[in-house]
Amino acid sequence: MEENKIRQRHEIPVEDTWALEDLYATDAAWEETLATLAEDQKEMTAFAGKLGTNGQVLYTYLERMEQVSAKMGLLANYCMRKSDQDTRNGTYQAMVGKYMSVAVGLHAATSFETPEIMAITDEQLEGFYVSEPRLERYRRYLNDQRRRREHILSPEEEKLLAAAGEMAQSPDNIYGAFADADITFPDAVDSTGKHHPLTQGTFIACEESPDRVLRKSAYENLYHGFGSYKNTAAAVLNAQGKQLKFFSDARKYPSTLDAALDRTNVPTAVYTNLIDAVHQNLDKLHRYVRLRKKLLGVDELHFYDIYTPLLADVDRKIPFEQAKQTVYEGVAPLGDDYRAILRQGFENRWIDVYENVGKRGGAYSAGAAVHPYVLLNYSGTLDSQFTLAHEMGHALHSYLSNHTQNPIDAGYVIFVAEVASTCNEALLMEYLLGKTTDKKERAYLINHFLDQFKGTLYRQTMFAEFELIIGRMIGAGKTLTADILCEEYRKLNALYYGPDMVVDDEIAMEWARIPHFYYNYYVFQYATGYSAAIALSRKILAEGESAVRDYLEFLSGGCSRSPIELLKLAGVDMTSPEPINQALKLFDELLDEMENLTKDI
Repeated sequence: MEENKIRQRHEIPVEDTWALEDLYATDAAWEETLATLAEDQKEMTAFAGKLGTNGQVLYTYLERMEQVSAKMGLLANYCMRKSDQDTRNGTYQAMVGKYMSVAVGLHAATSFETPEIMAITDEQLEGFYVSEPRLERYRRYLNDQRRRREHILSPEEEKLLAAAGEMAQSPDNIYGAFADADITFPDAVDSTGKHHPLTQGTFIACEESPDRVLRKSAYENLYHGFGSYKNTAAAVLNAQGKQLKFFSDARKYPSTLDAALDRTNVPTAVYTNLIDAVHQNLDKLHRYVRLRKKLLGVDELHFYDIYTPLLADVDRKIPFEQAKQTVYEGVAPLGDDYRAILRQGFENRWIDVYENVGKRGGAYSAGAAVHPYVLLNYSGTLDSQFTLAHEMGHALHSYLSNHTQNPIDAGYVIFVAEVASTCNEALLMEYLLGKTTDKKERAYLINHFLDQFKGTLYRQTMFAEFELIIGRMIGAGKTLTADILCEEYRKLNALYYGPDMVVDDEIAMEWARIPHFYYNYYVFQYATGYSAAIALSRKILAEGESAVRDYLEFLSGGCSRSPIELLKLAGVDMTSPEPINQALKLFDELLDEMENLTKDI
């Protein structure tokens, strides 16, 4: 962190905060817009029972739906970004709750849409396109809905499921309040006795420290803190699994995994192929662990040793302004137009930069129509610099899709979401490696690259396997207790990290601090996205302009095609294990270089 003290929100300079006024000038303006949704709902429900009448009626409804959805996107972004900047602020918690109530009500009121669209025969629909040519705008949307015809229920049942939507968000909401706002941890103490504030936001910075006493203190304090609430955490995660099973069963899917991946039109084999491919390459992760243990010179390697750079004397603090300039230079292979948008984001307050008390931990990008919003908790480390590159990759993906596609086709699905972010990171790493001839600095950077592979491809696949295991347990009627979750999580860590890693009681509690287990089979896409991004970054560097053109077309594609088709357009086939195997081949080559570089260091 650039400052040891965690500031209050009002102490953060305006220029380091995001420009939420670009969405709404005031809270009152937000409230006024929210109130208009009541009239929107009334207007849209008047179409109930009429969507199959003719092409003009269907077009008019879909046009209105698209407009209202765009309005709701702005409303959601404002209240959720406000809430995330200080999760203790009851005003914005209440605004989120109010928005969710209205949104769920609108969704329930328009739940007739899908069953009525399904009831239109193929012949009728083709006739609608002929009689109302403007309906072509919605062909992709209608086709995507109709491919799931067997999982759509009667209008009455659809309305009931829609009304349960707000209740279904409860596990995620409860977990967020617990992990981001309520739980606190004792300070971490370093080898000199100095105290360091410990939060979810500062934890990784502590774990990256060369001071092993500090790392162990932070590690134990954080996980003992979660361990004190292990039964509560398990009950919330169990509730999440139960609600996913309820909706999966209601829609007649064979499993919660099938239900989750069908929403984005990704074959479930992609998920299981990923786990299988990684299992076949675990020897490389075990080799990495052995190398880390050797270079750190420890008798036992613990999980609090997994984040610290292997060459700590090369480590340095990176001011945010310097990080922005380095990222800007690193993505030069993507061209001047791409970098002009990036510069726009840097100069026009798309980013909320630093941690403050109560701020949501981690980092993300939210693709609002006005422009993206990026949340960081920037701490001045190399990892923070890569996080900036990562989130701005998301941001430019959103920006290009929003500015190329109609609103209804602009929102890319989560399967491709991690490609643009990780491609930025890969290009940044190649840029940094190309700048240095110093053996220590090069080894330091390769260490970071190896850690990206470990953290994104291996670790996220382990998370995905854990999620698959607990999903199957819930499907078999089991209850997820703290003991069961800890046992399964411990076994996976032992399998993935191998015999040279100490699998202790603390790491068995890590599942309790991972918010992604509330994202409905999201995490596997970090690993598939990373594999695709490595392939694309190498293609861009090797082929230049033609590869960049294909890549930017992919970034501009939104959801205009299926995610598998979009990636094939850019030159990557994720139905094959080949991108994963190729990425892990690079990991193996980097291990070779790291071993050679560190022989004499």
